[in-house]
Amino acid sequence: MNLTKTEIEQKLEQLAFDRTTPFCYSCYKDAPTGTCKACMSDDLMRCLPVVGVEYGTNWVIKHILQEELTPVNLDEAFEESVRGCYEEQTTAGWMTLDTVSIMKEMDSVSWGCAQSEWESQEAEEGTIISFDAGATYYYASDIETLL
Repeated sequence: MNLTKTEIEQKLEQLAFDRTTPFCYSCYKDAPTGTCKACMSDDLMRCLPVVGVEYGTNWVIKHILQEELTPVNLDEAFEESVRGCYEEQTTAGWMTLDTVSIMKEMDSVSWGCAQSEWESQEAEEGTIISFDAGATYYYASDIETLL
């Protein structure tokens, strides 16, 4: 599919609307027409069955993502990326060691900087997407499959 982040956000919002119903908190009743039949209010929350009610759709989207997708394990994903670029093992003298382990242990600051740059690049390319300022990332392909 290769959707942009904006397109994904729009589709997630539509998914949130599809999975919820308008809800009048004042009367504590569903209002599927968009107006409460009891009080005639159109200031409605969204109700996600079994989960709860709240204004907006961000909480619904967050719930859907948490329940239906697995967040990217950035440490593992970065290690796999590095393993794809370098020899699996490095020989130092008589010892044969895991290259990634050497890099991580010998210069953890450099490793952290490289991982941060990798995360930024993956996000910029749209491979991984965050909806909470980088606290949690999901693979764009997983989100597109969900949609």
